[in-house]
Amino acid sequence: MGTRLLSGLELAHRLERVMPGVVVEAVPEWVEVSPQAVVDVGRFLRDDPELEMNFLSCLTAVDLLDHFEVVYHLQSLRHNHLMVLKAKLWERESPELPSVASVWPGAHLQEREAYDLMGIRFRGHPDLRRLFLWEGFPGHPLRKDWLGMPGQRMPGLETFPGEPEWRGEGRG
Repeated sequence: MGTRLLSGLELAHRLERVMPGVVVEAVPEWVEVSPQAVVDVGRFLRDDPELEMNFLSCLTAVDLLDHFEVVYHLQSLRHNHLMVLKAKLWERESPELPSVASVWPGAHLQEREAYDLMGIRFRGHPDLRRLFLWEGFPGHPLRKDWLGMPGQRMPGLETFPGEPEWRGEGRG
């Protein structure tokens, strides 16, 4: 029997029975929950014997210009099913979400990556600091409004360390 993707609609119904008001939106592919509830929802999904979502295979963030989405890909190793959980952040200047590292230890590095590249802070994270870029790096390069977008030059950072000097306008 193959891996089964759990319906976001089915999960939304189950979540609403246990935590009324936590679901923001649901479609067959995913369920979106209130950002403040991600830790409680995560614990429920992990601890419910019928779900046992004990593995966070991927945590990522998406910049949709007017908001960010943090996307959690969860898996039950026992039941061989998957699900997608989302939380939307409407604050662009300092987006923040509770850390799920206490629920899924694998979130530790993945939250650091989302912080480093997208600027999303994870409240309660045990060691939230940059993962790939150095402290003091100006901005978060996966944001769509980051100054380092192709064709633009960032003052004081004409090239990345170790990268050859630009020749002309294109980077080739």
